Amino acid sequence: MPLDELILISVRGIGLGAVYALVALGLNVIYNATHILNFAQGSSFVLGALFGIYVSGAGYGTAAWFLLIPVAGVAIAALMALQGWITLWPLRQSTQQHSWLITTLSFSIVISALLVLTQGPWSSQYAARVPYVMIGYMRTPVPFLVMPVVALAWWLILRLFSIYTLTGLALSALSQDLEAAAAAGLKIKRLQILSFAISGLIAGTAGFAAAPIVSVGPDDGLRYVVAGFVAAVVGGMGNMMGALAAGAIIGCVAMFSVYTLGGKYEGFVSLAILTVVLFVRPSGIFGTRATRRV
Repeated sequence: MPLDELILISVRGIGLGAVYALVALGLNVIYNATHILNFAQGSSFVLGALFGIYVSGAGYGTAAWFLLIPVAGVAIAALMALQGWITLWPLRQSTQQHSWLITTLSFSIVISALLVLTQGPWSSQYAARVPYVMIGYMRTPVPFLVMPVVALAWWLILRLFSIYTLTGLALSALSQDLEAAAAAGLKIKRLQILSFAISGLIAGTAGFAAAPIVSVGPDDGLRYVVAGFVAAVVGGMGNMMGALAAGAIIGCVAMFSVYTLGGKYEGFVSLAILTVVLFVRPSGIFGTRATRRV
């Protein structure tokens, strides 16, 4: 394979992997605080991307586009905070029951159904002109280079938040021992709902920023949540750095499979990676073995 083609596949793969990593980061934020897998995470990403597509169609300039990124994040954060309240409301503790399986799946299905009812069966593409760079003889949209920066920025924000703020430390305490955190007087449900809101911030900004390089439709939430779930599990569930690394690996392998085998094999290759990793290292590449008191 020529060097320029290999560089092109790597650049696009890392950019695509950053999208998967951002979905995985959102999943990890909620998982660490609640031990819940939010199956509506992909739909939240789709809503953020849809907002970006609408902005592109409205003809806003670059400055307005950057200013609207946090608006998209806050809007999705509010929606996911509501989802978190609905999901956690019937639970005395998030690990005692499994109603969250139904509520998170239902929330994703409701979003998809509302999109179909309001927009019809559609698949939207970014309308505005997207700047590009030349890699060899191929054009590569700049967002492929921007998304890894966005993923790294969110990883850094989450790390600083968890180390230097009281709220971040409290959320870290939930991830380590939920019962001890409750005994210490922490407002468990409030912190868990906050984790949903933070996850919504990530999903909204990620979807908005990735809108020029992704296609979205009413049912695409499942595709993105599966990709993010694979990245989260391969990297080690709950491990933020693992999500970044696994996202890049899966993105590169998926892009290589698209280039050599065709787009229909992208999902198969991702699930094959997941299967192999779980056979070799069930806790994920960067995961740690959990200890259980008996």
